[in-house]
Parts: sequence; C-alpha cells; structure tokens
Amino acid sequence: MAEFTMPSLGADMDEGTLSQWLVHPGDRVARGDVIAVVETAKSAIEVECFESGTVDTLLVGEGTTVPVGTPLARIGTTAESDPTADQPPSTPLVRRLAQDRHVDLAAVHGSGPGGRITRADVEHAEPESARAPEHDKAAGPSEPTHTGIRRQPASKPARRKRSRSGAEAQSAPTARPPRPVRSEDSAGERQAPQRVRSSPLARRLATELGVDLAEVTGTGRGGTVRAEDVRSAAAVEGAAQPAVPNVAQAATARLMSRSKREIPHFYLSTTVDMAAALEWMHARNRELPLSARLVPAALLFKAVALAARKVPELNGHWVDDGFVPAEDVRLGVAVSLRGGGLAAPALAHADALSVAEMMAALKDLVARARGGRLRASETADPSLTVTNLGEQGVEAVFGVIYPPQVALVGLGRIVERPVAVNGLLGVRPVVTATLSADHRAADGATGARLLTTMDRLLQQPEEL
Repeated sequence: MAEFTMPSLGADMDEGTLSQWLVHPGDRVARGDVIAVVETAKSAIEVECFESGTVDTLLVGEGTTVPVGTPLARIGTTAESDPTADQPPSTPLVRRLAQDRHVDLAAVHGSGPGGRITRADVEHAEPESARAPEHDKAAGPSEPTHTGIRRQPASKPARRKRSRSGAEAQSAPTARPPRPVRSEDSAGERQAPQRVRSSPLARRLATELGVDLAEVTGTGRGGTVRAEDVRSAAAVEGAAQPAVPNVAQAATARLMSRSKREIPHFYLSTTVDMAAALEWMHARNRELPLSARLVPAALLFKAVALAARKVPELNGHWVDDGFVPAEDVRLGVAVSLRGGGLAAPALAHADALSVAEMMAALKDLVARARGGRLRASETADPSLTVTNLGEQGVEAVFGVIYPPQVALVGLGRIVERPVAVNGLLGVRPVVTATLSADHRAADGATGARLLTTMDRLLQQPEEL
C-alpha cells in the first residue's frame, strides 16, 4: 500500500489546501494520472500520482489545509490492482469528463498510445442519452451548467457528478444560497450566522477582492467555496482590486526577500549578436505553418538550456551548505501571473527539446500557468530559471535567484545597434543576456563560461 502525500510545490511552500479530489475510493489510476487539485498561495495546481493501482482510502477531505508531506490517500499497488484490468485505459480526468457527458467508455475507441482513451475521444463520442428511447427524452431539454456542459434531466436520482472545476449540476443554475441571517430561537436569543464552508485560499481571495462569501455558490464537495468560485464571482460582480499586494505577490515577496538575505549574488552581462540566429529562424518559418512559427524566445531558451548542460556548476541546487548538481536540465520559466505575482514552472529535459518543441512547450506552459492549470511535476525544483522581459520592452534585467537554485539568466529585448564586425561598422540585432549567480556555488569565471557558451550557440543556430 503506497501513500499519496501533500507535495512540495515550491521552495516557499510549507502547506497546501486539498481543493478537489478527482478520484474516489475504488478508482484505478496509473502513474502520472492527475488525481487531485491543490491550492497554494499562488495558484491551483493539478497533482499527479506516482504509483499505479487502486485508490484505497482518501485520508484528507476537500478544503483541508495540511503541511507538506502529510498523507492524503492510500493507493493499493498489488498485481490485482492493474489499472487497465476492468475498464478501457483512460485517466481519471477523462473518466470524469465521460461521466459528466454521459458517455459509455466501453463504446469509445481510444486514439491515444496503446489504445488509451483521450479527452478528444470523449468530446467526439455520442452520449448515452442520444441512444435512449424517445419516451426517456420527453422530460425536456438539457440544462446548462456554468461549465458549458449540457446535462439531460434524469427521471431518477442521479449519481453526483462534477465538472472539471468540480461544479455540481444545479436545478436553477443562477440561484444563489440565501445570505445567512441572524435568527432568534424560542427564548428570543440571537444565534450567530452560519459559517460559509470555504477553503483558506478562497477566504483570503474573498477579502482581497471584496467578495461576500455568503453570495458565492460553492462548487466543492458539500458546497465548499473554492478559490475559483471567488474569482468567478469577482469577475461577474465587477469587484474592484484593492491597492494592496495579493496572495501571490506576498508569497513572491517572501521568497525574494529570503533570496537576497541568504544568497551572495554576483552579476554578469554580455551582448549577443542575434543576426545569424534570426536569419536561421526566418528561413525555418518560411517552411512552417503560421501556428507553428518560431519566435526568438524559443532559440534563446534552448541556448540557455544547452549552456546549462555544458556548465553543470550552475545547474543545480544549494542544499545543506553544499552544491548538488541536477541530474538533468529542468529549465524554470518566470511567468507573471494575472493579478500580480510570479510563478516559475519547469520544462523537464529542456536541453533535449528541439527548437520547435521548445516553442510549443513555452506557449503551453505560460498559458496554463496564467490559467492556474499547472501540474505538480512542473512546479518541482527547476534547476535554473530564465526570466525574459524582452516582450515588455526591457533591454536588460538582473534577476533575483530562486532558492535553492544557484543561478538565473535574464533576457532583454532584441534591439538594433551599430556594431563593428570584422573592422566594418554596421547595424546588427543584439540582445543583452545577464546572469545572477550564487557566489557560494560558483565564481565569475564559471558564470562567464555559461554566457559565452550561450553566445557561441546562437552564432551557430543549427546546433540548437
């Protein structure tokens, strides 16, 4: 029997709130399946399991805040709990989507690897209600939920179902629970209003956004109000943001303060000629469809990843008064979140990605980070982080290291400048690349090797 525990989703995370279970006892899961959503101070993160088997027991209820390392569930890993034994191969998310859409997975042909049923397969499948007798359909049109999925009203009690955000079907979707009021008992004594069930993050967000929790429809288990419910209510009601730091900004501030306090930073910079890299990129783009065309950031990030592999002294973590090199290059990508704050999810094996794969991975990672849909594996221990402010018009950025990492690369925007090349003056596109490094782990010569390696790779873009 294996334990599924509250993961550490960042260097500044001591505890997390189990926001939503995506599985139930008896469900079969495979390694890598997303089985829960955890709320941190910055965002809601989808958490994968690392065992294959059958969910035995859920130990922590939704809305509960527990320290990192706390057991959340037990998963049976015996041979008898083969996750593909009695059902078509599919993830818990796909099974839940099929349940919401009334799709019989046994009738769906899987188009994924090994016949695995994918989300697209379910979305294109015919729901069971479409094959129901006509007298069963006479109950009326389907009712919309706030997620956009349409449900057929059932003539008998239906099993409780949840959408991707955990919403339950409502007979009157626009209805809100009544505001708790102070009532009097038979003796005429006043009673306190009932406390609204909500997660800690939801309560903090409600305070920041000026949202009354009593006016929010909770979509968690038992009507628990979740952070997503508060954000939706704030958007609908047009609640104004106060001029104070939000939760994500406060978490970022604490982490950066710790970094500057504990890490002896040193800084280097260099100017990289981008003419060869851009010429190569434009030639590639002429062969690619519009949706797959490259941008300079893909080349720059790939160059940093390869440089980190070639200079391993800056690719790793400072742990227990010593440097521990990383086994591979997990490139952290600094992403500004909507509403403030930063996240730095990681691209695993970034040095092994092609430039086209790097481009697709960056687009996907940034979109999901800003949408609050990161996975736990993407938040765990980047080995080196890159912050790119070129799109914001900044020419150079000297960043603050994310502990326990020992280095951060900053990239500015590409600008045209007069440059002397082979004794002749011309106008060339250049970018300023900077390095913030931990002097306990490396010195200036090591840092210079990383920037020089990155520069050399960009002069020979075919090596990327």
